[in-house]
Amino acid sequence: MKHLFFRFKYLDKMLAAVCLLLLLVGLTLIYSTGLNGDRSSFIKQSAYALIGVLLFFFFSFFDFSQLSKISRYLYLLLLAALVLVLFAGHAVQGSSRWFNLGIISFQPAEFADIIVIFILARFFALRRGEINIWKNILLSFVYALIPILLIAKEPDLGSALIIFIIWLGMLFLSNVNKKIFIYIFLIFSALSVFSWRFVLKDYQKNRILTFVNPRLDPKGKGYNVQQAIISVGSGGLVGTGLGRGLQSQLRFLPERQTDFIFASAAEELGLLGSAVILVLYFLLLYRILIIYGRSRDDLGRFIVAGVFFMILGQCVINIGMNIGLLPVTGIPLPFISYGGSSLITVAMGAGAVEAVAIRSKGIRL
Repeated sequence: MKHLFFRFKYLDKMLAAVCLLLLLVGLTLIYSTGLNGDRSSFIKQSAYALIGVLLFFFFSFFDFSQLSKISRYLYLLLLAALVLVLFAGHAVQGSSRWFNLGIISFQPAEFADIIVIFILARFFALRRGEINIWKNILLSFVYALIPILLIAKEPDLGSALIIFIIWLGMLFLSNVNKKIFIYIFLIFSALSVFSWRFVLKDYQKNRILTFVNPRLDPKGKGYNVQQAIISVGSGGLVGTGLGRGLQSQLRFLPERQTDFIFASAAEELGLLGSAVILVLYFLLLYRILIIYGRSRDDLGRFIVAGVFFMILGQCVINIGMNIGLLPVTGIPLPFISYGGSSLITVAMGAGAVEAVAIRSKGIRL
């Protein structure tokens, strides 16, 4: 009991508080947007939130070095799940992404982020002095590439993009020669042209074209973007009030509790409320960077770096598509969007960062 007390004592209070506040904001918005419809989403998300909090503390007090040792087995299990979901997954809107277990459903791609973070963290930590060898760079990319290809096959281009961002960010913070990124940029520029012609499906191309000009298909592919922009603009300075957003309550805004929950927040809470949410994310990311700088070992630093880029990528892409700056990719807003898989994954990631923070203070886990 005394040992547990000391663990709580050295918990990074600011990180935990910001995560809790974002979680409460998400529950409030989900409750608000469900007032004139099915309220089961709020009940389910509350259950997910409880599980997320428990996992946050579990990972906070768990020895992350032990978890990294079994990361290869978790990685193989992940690949098996991603293959299985392609053949036996529950299809929603043409995408086979979920396992439907009756009472609950979960998306394996969401858990790919945290598993890839752990296996890459172990890889970079063990090869920190040899990372400039092209063989090691390519091998690290292969670890990310296999789940990227399987997730893109579902298709879920957004989740695949987050894994790529995680790999690129962790590579950048390693001792790799930064000139290598010039070659990476040239390679992926060529691959982008190739993907546009031979890989991307028509609906994915349409999303990009509609992003450039939403008026090309205002009642089809451009509808989501235009309604999100209208929602954000109609909130004004202080918003219409919780439960009073016309776009959200009358369901003009699609996916108002998941992909476009930030637009719902902007409509009901206004510019000031949206600014508060952005400040909370800034504080979260800032605190993660502080913990990164204080970490005493390479493994911990790379785990923190991976979680940082996971949350940063999700925030930038989700908010960007809500305000019409980025294409719609179906990325959830961390801690806020409805969805058990994404909430649990980001809670585990934040818990792992807490574990590194505790270890950096000299406390043995």
